[in-house]
Amino acid sequence: MTLCTPDRTPDRTPDRAAPSPRFKRPHSPPGGSRRFRIAGADLSASISVFLIALPLSLGIALATGAPLQAGLVAAAVGGIVVGRLGGAPLQVSGPAAGLTVVTAELIQIYGWRTTCAITVLAGLAQLGLAALRVARSALAVSPAIVHGMLAGIGVTIALAQLHIVLGGSPQSSVVANVLGLPGQLASLHPAALSVSLLTVAVLLLWPKLPGRAGRTLRKIPAALAAVALATAVAAFAGLRLPRVDLPSWRSHALPEMPEGPLLGLLAAVLTIMLVGSVESLLSAVAVDKLVAARTALGPRIPRARLDRELAGQGAANMVSGALGGLPITGVAVRSAANVAAGAVSRNSAILHGVWVVLSAVLLVPVLDLIPLAALAALVTVVGVQMVNITHLRSVRRHREVLVYAATLVAVVFAGVLEGVAIGIAVAVTVALHRLTRTRITVEETDGVHRVRARGQLTFLAVPRLSRVLHQVPPGSSCVVELEGSFMDHAAYEALHDWQAGHLAHGGTVEMNGPPGVRIAEPAAEPHSCCRPWMPWRNHHCGGQGEQPAHETRRPTGHQLASGIGKFQRNTAPLVRDELARLAREGQSPSQLFLTCADSRLVTSMITSSGPGDLFTVRNVGNLVPLPGEESGDDSVAAAIEYAVEVLRVDSITVCGHSGCGAMQALLNSGPGAPQTPLGRWLRHGLPSLERMASRRHAWARISGRLPADDVEQLCLTNVVQQLEHLRAYEPVARRLADGTLTLHGMYFHVGEAQAYLLADSDEPHGYDDVFDRVPPTALEEARAS
Repeated sequence: MTLCTPDRTPDRTPDRAAPSPRFKRPHSPPGGSRRFRIAGADLSASISVFLIALPLSLGIALATGAPLQAGLVAAAVGGIVVGRLGGAPLQVSGPAAGLTVVTAELIQIYGWRTTCAITVLAGLAQLGLAALRVARSALAVSPAIVHGMLAGIGVTIALAQLHIVLGGSPQSSVVANVLGLPGQLASLHPAALSVSLLTVAVLLLWPKLPGRAGRTLRKIPAALAAVALATAVAAFAGLRLPRVDLPSWRSHALPEMPEGPLLGLLAAVLTIMLVGSVESLLSAVAVDKLVAARTALGPRIPRARLDRELAGQGAANMVSGALGGLPITGVAVRSAANVAAGAVSRNSAILHGVWVVLSAVLLVPVLDLIPLAALAALVTVVGVQMVNITHLRSVRRHREVLVYAATLVAVVFAGVLEGVAIGIAVAVTVALHRLTRTRITVEETDGVHRVRARGQLTFLAVPRLSRVLHQVPPGSSCVVELEGSFMDHAAYEALHDWQAGHLAHGGTVEMNGPPGVRIAEPAAEPHSCCRPWMPWRNHHCGGQGEQPAHETRRPTGHQLASGIGKFQRNTAPLVRDELARLAREGQSPSQLFLTCADSRLVTSMITSSGPGDLFTVRNVGNLVPLPGEESGDDSVAAAIEYAVEVLRVDSITVCGHSGCGAMQALLNSGPGAPQTPLGRWLRHGLPSLERMASRRHAWARISGRLPADDVEQLCLTNVVQQLEHLRAYEPVARRLADGTLTLHGMYFHVGEAQAYLLADSDEPHGYDDVFDRVPPTALEEARAS
């Protein structure tokens, strides 16, 4: 409850009714005017990113064979130009390892100045793609191809830089680098090897420094610490090593008109454009996920606008190439560091570029002390890390190892563009193979014949499907389970004809789709979104019309048993291992979730939670009785004590909802209302009613509009009031004071299927209590991360 939202007076939409006049009162005065300023979080984040970018930019320039100044130019342009024009506010761009191999090959073929011109043309091509709004098409490339491409580039980089680590010079190709390693090992350069080993050791051990001093030192980026220590050791020991040599900026090389075969130049432009675009867009999507998973409350960061990001990358490449810099792309390492450092706007990336410019002007004598072996060791580690074990596990889980391996090998031995083309060809071949590969089996259990079809049912699978179906004896009971996601017309006709014949001979047929959902005629079940609840039929699917009340089927014992049976058959095998683990280890939920008993609120559905995630308390009206009140029911207090003291949950959420019957009853209740159990329980909601009528409290409202009516106003106010009741509990107050517990308010609009989270001020009468809309993918991405 730490996010302060400035007061806003929302426009009253015509289709929403305002609360009745008896509760009408003025809102709080608007806040002061907005002024441009750089947030402290952006300033500190920019310094952290700069300290990472400086050594990496020099190392990547060294790996490509370009002038070392080109890396600094690209880092500065990437920070300032993309930071200002790009569509991903927290993404940091600059020279990246993903383009190292391509750039090195172009420099060998065309020279450095022509490579700069190719970079300008690649940026122009990116601007053209952005104008066509095809940025999201880049995300259609299989992740196995992208990860294989990056892994192949990483292997190529590591093999080349290994020669500099050992004190030699890299060869022109991967094969030559591999063949030259024995000779290089036979003529080691002890000074270069010792500096390189020191750099690698610091890189790997720095994040694991123990103790309080270690936590303080870990604030310094590992890359900077490794290069700085290696430079200091080499300087104090007087080691004679090749070092960084930044020439005067007056002699800095600028681009020249491209010379060479037209097709070769076009292929070079296409390669830089494609690799840079795909890497930038994938990095932007990854940054969105990191931002969504960030737990600290703060200003809302907009999601990446990919076409604008592509345009920003294109503009930056044109500027970088024109100024004699390396090609630019979004850099995942720097972007992740930017998010982790708490950046809140694009100002952090822009400032990081400014720091690079200042260092390139003021720190040249210091940069000239850095041994090339230290930079080579740094880039070697980066190359090895590009062969990501997590990516490899993901590829294996999705059975795309062949695509990954083919792309990796092809990139290493044939080049980036050729490797990606080969990877795409292999991916298409694998997809076609899977489309035509369908496994169909039949088995008998307790007199029921069960036919399983795993895979896609196309006309190519019809002969096998027919053979298996005709193994089912006439007049028997049969269950057909289709575990694929596609069935063409030929397969449907074959299955339908067999079903009609089997039913005509006195048999029974039940068709199930994944996961065990009964399949009807295509026109009879158009709304697949309702399938999980179809067996109960206690809903109205849109487009099917309203069902008469006397035709509405209510849940019965038979339906309950049927639902349990489907759980045992389809869901229990999937969750049994996880539930067994929870049974052994006990529960450790992260949150106490207190909500209404209304049947329309399915907590696991609206929070995307699973077994062991939420400790849930439900009652009529999501009420929290004040401590010590005579209510005849201590269940809520007991649950709060158990969750806070025993389970040690990290947060408590009070969730209200639209159309709450308890709030309606509370509004309609009068002094002479009968003292039924429901009436006595609703007494705990009277403080909410008083808060809504009071002039001492700001109205609770939904961001962007006023509440629709008195009931919605009371539903919102009740969430805020029950949070105040929670603070009155001694265990809650103690944990809040310790900073080990947070409170959250939530409102779920049933009709809109939309969740809202409370953002309020800790200052009395300072701001209104506003429920902000939760983006559609926020909860899912947070859990996936």
